[in-house]
Amino acid sequence: MTKKGIDGIIPVGHKPIIERYAQAEGRLHLGLESIAAINQGTVSKGDVLEASTVAAIQAAKETPRAIPHCHPIPLESCRVEWDWDESDLICRVTVSAHWKTGVEMEALCAVTTGLLCALDMVKSFEKDDEGQYPSTRIHGVRVLKKRKSDGEV
Repeated sequence: MTKKGIDGIIPVGHKPIIERYAQAEGRLHLGLESIAAINQGTVSKGDVLEASTVAAIQAAKETPRAIPHCHPIPLESCRVEWDWDESDLICRVTVSAHWKTGVEMEALCAVTTGLLCALDMVKSFEKDDEGQYPSTRIHGVRVLKKRKSDGEV
């Protein structure tokens, strides 16, 4: 922040359009009841992985609306993958574009939104007797890979 307030978006007009790629992942730690409901397709709100995939893709496309300093980027692809590691539901998102700035924020925004959507859909299974979520947590959100091409496209 400056003395006058928040600085604007950083100028990128001078930068060349090049290939951009980022992959991010995060984890949602869940209880056994949630895991079973997801795997058996018995969650009352619907297919958790399908809905969470759509949420992740939408979040990648809408990143500048949530993060004020992000530039609008014309994404070319957004792939969402789900996996399990014991009690952790893993969301991995790969995003690519040809543009003047990186796409790692889009990948991170997609991961966190996908996990939040999944949590929203199973939160009734996760609550304890007091309505709290004592062991449920989103964690391990990080950029796995980021790259850009060497030259102009």
